[in-house]
Formats: sequence, C-alpha cells, structure tokens
Amino acid sequence: MITRRGLIRSTAATGLLVSAPGLFAPALAQGATIKVGYVSPQTGPLAAFAEADAFILEGFAKVAAEKGLPIEVIVKDSQSNPNRAAEVAKELIIDDGVSLMLVASTPETTNPVATTCEAEGIPCISTVAPWQPWFIGQQGNPGDPATWAPFNYSYHFFWGLEDVIAVFTNMWGQLTTNKSVGGLFPNDGDGNAWGDPNVGFPPVLSAQGYTLTDPGRYQNLTDDFSSQINAFKAANVEIVTGVVIPPDFTTFWTQAKQQGFTPKAASIGKAILFPQAVDALGDTGHNLSSEVWWSPSHPFASSLSGMSASDLAAGYTAATGRPWTQPIGFVHALFEMAADVLGRVSDAGDGDAVAEAIAATNLNTIVGPIAFNGAGLPPFAVKNVAKTPLVGGQWRLKDGGGYDLVIVDNKTAPNVPTGGTMEAIV
Repeated sequence: MITRRGLIRSTAATGLLVSAPGLFAPALAQGATIKVGYVSPQTGPLAAFAEADAFILEGFAKVAAEKGLPIEVIVKDSQSNPNRAAEVAKELIIDDGVSLMLVASTPETTNPVATTCEAEGIPCISTVAPWQPWFIGQQGNPGDPATWAPFNYSYHFFWGLEDVIAVFTNMWGQLTTNKSVGGLFPNDGDGNAWGDPNVGFPPVLSAQGYTLTDPGRYQNLTDDFSSQINAFKAANVEIVTGVVIPPDFTTFWTQAKQQGFTPKAASIGKAILFPQAVDALGDTGHNLSSEVWWSPSHPFASSLSGMSASDLAAGYTAATGRPWTQPIGFVHALFEMAADVLGRVSDAGDGDAVAEAIAATNLNTIVGPIAFNGAGLPPFAVKNVAKTPLVGGQWRLKDGGGYDLVIVDNKTAPNVPTGGTMEAIV
C-alpha cells in the first residue's frame, strides 16, 4: 500500500517535488497556509468531551490571526464512534492534505486516529485519554509487553492509570471504610485497561489491602445494572470505582439508589467529569468524586495568550453561559502545542521533521509543562508519552442549586491547591 507519506518521499527522491523557498526559515514564517486536522466526539454519548471545542477553536483562530500564524484548522466529528474516527482521519490526510493531526477525548477517538496517522506517516498529537489504553491499546498484541514498540509519528500527553489509582486511593484514605471496592469496567478501551489484572486497578488495590469485586465487563449504554449492584451489595462494598460513560453512570446511580445501595465513596472516571452529568442526578450527586486533570485553580497559563487557567474558565462561562469543564484546558493545550511545534520546523510538509519537533517539545502550557522526557514513565512509553498532573475532587451541592467541583486531594500534585477534604456520601 502506498501511503501519502510514502508518495511524498518517493516523489522527492526522484526530484519531482521542489523545495519551498526559505527552507531554513520556520514554517510559520513562510506565509503558506498550513493545514491542521482536529478530530473529537462532537456528537454521540461522548459529546460532553467536545462541548467547548467551538470556544477553543474560535479563541485559537483569533490568536493565530493576531500573531500572523497561517494555520487552517479542519475539524471533523468522530460521532463517538471508533470506526468513524478512523474514517475522518483518513479524509483529513488524503482529501484535505493536513500536515499535522490533533485529536482528543477517550481511546475510542484518540486510538483510531493515531493508528491511521501512524500508518500514513502523518504526525499526530493526542490527549484526554490515559496513556496506557492509548499506547497499549494500539499495539498489535496488547497482552504481550515483549512485542510492544514505540510509534514514529504519534505523541500523547495526559496522565496514566498509576496516577488516577493514586488519586482515588488517596481520597479513600481520608475516610474510614472496610476497603471493599466494587469495579465498574465497561468493555471498551478504558474499561479493559482500568480492569486489567496486570496494569490496571486490581494489583495496586490488592497491594494496598483493598478487596476488589469485579462483576465483569458490560457493554456501553447498558440499561440494567442490577447484577453489578447485587454483586456489590453481597460483597458489602463501601467504595465504587470505574470508568463509565456519562449516560451509563446516570443509569447505574439511579438504580443503585432505588435498590438501596449507597457506598461511602464513588470515585468514577469519565462519567462525572462534567457538571451537566452531575446535575442530571439531582441531589444524589453530592460528594461523588472523580479525577481532576484541569480546573480554574490550576496554577498554569497559556503559552499562546498568557491567559491563566482561571481566566480561560471564566472566559468560557462568559461566552457560553455554561460552567467550565476539564477538557477546555487540554484542548487549548493541543493548539498551544500545534503552534509551538509548527514554529520550530522549516517545512511543515516534512512529517519526519514535524515528528522530531513534537518529540523535542518543552512547553509550559495551560495544563502544565509538557515534555517528552520520560518522567514517571516505563521505558517502553518514554518516546511517545508526556505526563501531566492529576488531583482528586468532589462535587458539592451549592446553596442556590447546581454543583461546585472541590479539589480535596493534591498529594500527587502539591502545586495545585485544595479547597476542602474528602467527605463520605450519606
């Protein structure tokens, strides 16, 4: 199969491509428009992750115009479907001729896009998916670490399962419990990684004296969680954890309350990241807990605009009338990286050079420093992954209605201030 990158290489080798003038000047200074692709789940069950996309894209376009950055962003909707994500990535590469791909939000979006880019030789930067399901999930044999290989064009920044496990157990450690944990792990990239007996929650929880009840994988958009609830009640579970899409957690939590099951803690990844998901639970969302990857309290600023995390969150609310959400910071950081990387290459059409520039990134962004320096990573992930900080928070009912997300544990990132301590669900 001839890929787009292979075609470019072969034609360049035969002298059919002429180098652009000013080869040694930064690509952004050459004046020609550079096409950047962006894929996210704007519709479907994962759409909450892309809620702020329009706001971020509008802001980036404004800054790019002010700074004279000739970047055209072409946006595609994955429709929360992995097959569709791969399709639109191919369209962006073949039909639109993008030089750089950006993608965000869960392995169901990031993985098919990154895999397509790797096959086509197109540099790709992804985020908003724990690094293990991103890296391991793209391997030919995810079950055999000896076969895992680094990528040539795909790079990812986010936290890992080791970080969310540490955050969750740190929060639980603030409560008095029987250390009996129930796991909600769906049959998808995140769920299989979180429930993995080798790299997921089970071995770490066991080492810390927790007992895990795992009823097995369930399909996303399940409408009956009675078997999981019964298993948790039988095991006297006082802590529930898992990585659940928003509609599924609403179903689970509503049915749990109806069936008389109320744990002391429910620390859930993905599902309750968003205010509207907690609002949908009414008063029963009080003291639900989750990982916090970004908030107005994070002490970082944009490398593009100088705007603080607090200012960016407030700007979103002022522009939309909606509360801030965590993906805002990371999608913004994607475009920070795009501008930084393209500003350090002479020819944006040289995929190898762009990939090398991504690997050399050392940028202070609105989500914190991003550098592919191997910090906190196993050797096999050093080349392609950069880790970002993670803390833990709880949703607290406000007097006038709605919820605030209060950071209650920062042991893994002390520079992010806390606003309270962990409280049990009652």
